[in-house]
Amino acid sequence: MSKYVLPVSVFGTVIGCAVLVKNHVTGGRCPSKAKLNGKTVIITGANTGIGKETARELAQRGGRIIMGCRDMEKCEAAAKEIRGNTLNPHVYACHLDLASMKSIREFAERIKEKEQRVDVLINNAGVMRCPAWKTEDGFDMQFGVNHLGHFLLTNLLLDRLKESAPSRVINLASLAHLVGKMDFEDLNWESRKFDTKQAYCQSKLANVLFTREMAKRLQGTGVTVNAVHPGVVSTELGRHTGLHQSQFSNTVLSPLFSLLVKNPELGAQPSIYLAVAEELEGVTGRYYDVLTEKEPAPQAMDEEAARRLWEISSKLVGLKEDQGQSSNSCHADLPALSQQTHGQNPGPVVGTVES
Repeated sequence: MSKYVLPVSVFGTVIGCAVLVKNHVTGGRCPSKAKLNGKTVIITGANTGIGKETARELAQRGGRIIMGCRDMEKCEAAAKEIRGNTLNPHVYACHLDLASMKSIREFAERIKEKEQRVDVLINNAGVMRCPAWKTEDGFDMQFGVNHLGHFLLTNLLLDRLKESAPSRVINLASLAHLVGKMDFEDLNWESRKFDTKQAYCQSKLANVLFTREMAKRLQGTGVTVNAVHPGVVSTELGRHTGLHQSQFSNTVLSPLFSLLVKNPELGAQPSIYLAVAEELEGVTGRYYDVLTEKEPAPQAMDEEAARRLWEISSKLVGLKEDQGQSSNSCHADLPALSQQTHGQNPGPVVGTVES
């Protein structure tokens, strides 16, 4: 029995040290204590993981939070939980399926009809390494949800963002963009053999290119746009990865992996930082690795690729076409804000391992 003591002790020490230092090496908490009283924040994919924790903290800071999610049952449960935890009654669940252009247009119309302000838009929702699925409109699921869905949503909400300036758009990207490649001849994997990993990396590269091009187009409007890699976070996002494909992975590797990565609460800190930090006022077109600004991959700095992606995306989503009809797509009706502070006007997706 004694022969096992040393290896077990070493193993335990390694795991213990990893747990102690992981928060430090993967970034700490948002240093800003700024409040969001009177401000409206929209977060996509907010019923679980990073999105849910982002919604929770921003609600605690006094924000009026609109959670856009595909699964309304889970979204309403999350909204109810956050209202109870934060004692902020202004947390709402609203239907938004980023795999459906129709749903996105209905959501945007609903927001424009009911909300006088949109101060922060956090494009958080995403899918990762799923099979060769297609969206309702025939797009590759990862390119359609991670890029095209948020591209359309952001553009449809631009009027409100401009009217609420200074306002912020935050796009959750990934370190995976470093190996991403844009195949402009086959963005939806119709001619090539489908590669789920490359499809994900392409969609994350698209997030950074979109961020840079939109920031350029919005210069002088008071709307800033930045992208962020949140770090490696244990969420439901990795449900399609090899980590969850066998009993051994689920029972041994997955629990071990969860000890070495950030929990969703820490994973939400980069999004929160970009949403509230006073020193980021006017900062736009940047890429952040957790809480630190860094230069993205060379292919993400390609201005011609960014412009080309914008033009192709506009055509694919029919950006200049009729933008849909108003729809009662929210679980609880959103009261319109007649004032800019909550006290004056009381009210009535998709997660995984981000890397």
